[in-house]
Amino acid sequence: MALVVAGVVVLDCAEPEKLALFYKELLEAEQTDATANRVEIRGAEGTRMAFRRDMTATPPSWPRPENSLQVHLDFHVDDLDEAERRVVALGGRPLDTKEASGPFEERGYADPAGHSFTLRRTRATAPKSG
Repeated sequence: MALVVAGVVVLDCAEPEKLALFYKELLEAEQTDATANRVEIRGAEGTRMAFRRDMTATPPSWPRPENSLQVHLDFHVDDLDEAERRVVALGGRPLDTKEASGPFEERGYADPAGHSFTLRRTRATAPKSG
């Protein structure tokens, strides 16, 4: 057994209940714990996330350089367009609208509290032509 085992990804934010709901809906997760200052969820695939109240939390400014990345999450999807519609419907916003280079297609977003994340196609696609 490993000495250190990965636990939970924790995002600081002013309103953990609202941010937990965004990720709960996005990941089709269940809430597993909640206190006055923290909410934890577990996704269907076992991903565990928590959201901790911090009234002084400053949202990342990515892609601008100042205060740019504090944490970055990658989520794998089969259909980028469908996943993007879901992100936007839940209150997220697109950050990176240019085509990604390389064998994987991906798009950048911010959650309602400003944390950046990427949706990445789970399968490599044919090289882009043109």
